[in-house]
Amino acid sequence: MADATVTVHSEAVVGHINPEFHGHFSEHLGRCVYEGLWHSDSADEDGYREDVLELIKDLDIPVLRWPGGCFADDYHWEDGVGPQEDRPRRRNLFWAQGPEEVPEESNAFGTDEFLQFCEAVGTEPYLAANVGSGDPQEAADWVEYCNYDGDTELADRRRENGHDDPYEVKYWGLGNENWGCGGRMSPEQYAREYRRFATYVGTQSGLMFEHDLELIACGFEHHEWNRRFLEEIADSSWGPEFPLDHLTLHHYYGQTMTVSESDEDDYDTFLADALETDGHIEAIAGAIDAIATTRDIGVIVDEWGAWHPEAVSENGLEQPGTVLDALSAAAVLDIFNDHSDVVTMSNIAQTINVLQCLVETDEDEAWARPTYHVFDSYAPHKGNDAIQTSVSTPTRDVEDDRELPLVQGSASTDGDETFISLTNLDCREEQTVAVTVEGTTPDAVEATLLFGDHEPSATVTPDNAAEFEPEATDVDVDGNTISVDLPPATVATLTLS
Repeated sequence: MADATVTVHSEAVVGHINPEFHGHFSEHLGRCVYEGLWHSDSADEDGYREDVLELIKDLDIPVLRWPGGCFADDYHWEDGVGPQEDRPRRRNLFWAQGPEEVPEESNAFGTDEFLQFCEAVGTEPYLAANVGSGDPQEAADWVEYCNYDGDTELADRRRENGHDDPYEVKYWGLGNENWGCGGRMSPEQYAREYRRFATYVGTQSGLMFEHDLELIACGFEHHEWNRRFLEEIADSSWGPEFPLDHLTLHHYYGQTMTVSESDEDDYDTFLADALETDGHIEAIAGAIDAIATTRDIGVIVDEWGAWHPEAVSENGLEQPGTVLDALSAAAVLDIFNDHSDVVTMSNIAQTINVLQCLVETDEDEAWARPTYHVFDSYAPHKGNDAIQTSVSTPTRDVEDDRELPLVQGSASTDGDETFISLTNLDCREEQTVAVTVEGTTPDAVEATLLFGDHEPSATVTPDNAAEFEPEATDVDVDGNTISVDLPPATVATLTLS
């Protein structure tokens, strides 16, 4: 008898699953860029780590956000272009970084290095412009340097720096956490600053380039801030069209829990905190719809993931990569699928070595963390239509009068095949899940399982990294119902054809 049931309503499409749901974030922080993306004994001729390059390329990431984060609002892009020997060494106001863990920025890795890395791995860049300590002209100049194909000093400077063709960067964030490290602005103050920047950046779209720019405004997890920001934006001479395409949200969880020192009750609370992403998306979408419409302004969760007490500025925000963290990533990716009608992008923090990274390195090696394998297992959803799912699951009470659903799932279709992701959030017991696909009797079902042989607290090392890869698992098929046994703290992927 099944412990939980999942019904896939084949004809009820939620929305399109943008590949950008599986986006990533790299900040000049700790060993993310230096010794992560760039420069090591295993670097290629351009300075990129070949082992990291291959892992990221194999994951087929859709979009990568850079250079921050808090770093972005004290970063001046012209410091990081041109001959490297001529680039100034600057402060890093917010973070220690690099193997020396000093609060300084060499600017050896700048705009061209980042954008050429994006080209090498086949991903869209998402650049965060400096609103906190910069000005609109600096932001507009950066856009021109990256994108303009005409005969101006900035376009010529890009060519002199080795890139004849425009990069055609379309995603531009105007500020980062401007309610906090980006200037501690009120929502009204940020709205006024945003309008200034959007004027000088957005006017270039359609005039100087053949592609449109997509402008991204900084939102907040405290949703009254978002409402006030949007009201101030609306109270202007812009008319019916808003000068933004997306509004962002950041959601971290786990700040009070060291996984190795925690028990199963703590695991439940941690996973319930991750699931609060769902409510935050609904709240920010509600704030948008109260003033404008989510048909025109998408929701981007451009920083999210586990942030544990071990990750502090002094160690470059590094923490162990555990199965429990990967389980939370699966839960959040399901939430994005379920909100594919309003979510347009997400960016997990961060790509390499920092926080809930997907890839970890030392001087000689790079290896995939458990969260990497979750993203890889969810990859078949990218570009599909999300299908509505109904989940009937046992729950467990957690602190603050909340309940943790023990089973979660999401589904999508590309028209030929149906993909179903199932997560057993119960870190104690196996859950048998019966999946019914309305109106469809599959000819074949393939299933894989992640983490079946590992405890939630299990951590990855270069020696055991291969043990976390997915394995085939058995299912029972009876007409249009598929039954699968999920061991504690596991993620399954079903492919129906």
